[in-house]
Amino acid sequence: MALAPDRFVIRRLVGRRALIAGLAASLATRALAARAAPVVTILGDSITAGLGLPATAALPAQLGAALARLGAPAVVRGAGVSGDTTADGLARLDFSVQPDTAVCLVALGGNDLLQGLDPKSVRANLDAIVRRLKARRIGVVVAGIAAPRAVGAAYAKDFGAVFPVVAHAEGALLYPDLLAGVGPALRQGDGLHPSAAGVKLIAAGLAPVVARALRSR
Repeated sequence: MALAPDRFVIRRLVGRRALIAGLAASLATRALAARAAPVVTILGDSITAGLGLPATAALPAQLGAALARLGAPAVVRGAGVSGDTTADGLARLDFSVQPDTAVCLVALGGNDLLQGLDPKSVRANLDAIVRRLKARRIGVVVAGIAAPRAVGAAYAKDFGAVFPVVAHAEGALLYPDLLAGVGPALRQGDGLHPSAAGVKLIAAGLAPVVARALRSR
């Protein structure tokens, strides 16, 4: 009479082991898929870091979602530091952009503009950043910053010209203006940083360019 319960217990144990094995295989498959997804690193400042916003509303998360909608899933890694200039980004480049990065979105320059730094220095820093990334076989997208004419027409022209010149010279893709379309209604109270809705707009604009860079890898 004891045989039937033993067989039942054995079947339950086997069933549980099969379930556990199945779950483990599923998790392993998901982990492999996650590892297989290319990595996009955003080298930037407070705008890309999502100052004033929850992580889910910041650019790394929103760009990842936008890329997924385009059928170009990627792991988007934020490497934005508030207050960073192009010189700061260059100084921390090798630490911030890890070796597994497939494409780096370089979104620096806003703080250079706020500080009125020489466009020639900005260009030199960006040139160095892009060259070092390309030497590491990392694809590059350069995000430009449009300077308002209030800073002076000549300075605005020289500053704005830096980004397309660097992208063209170094063979990188260009997104002309990171804050394109992000007017006062899509900014936070400081008037500088995009709101959650503004970030979504930025991500939607960036995604096709970043996807193109990923496809070219």
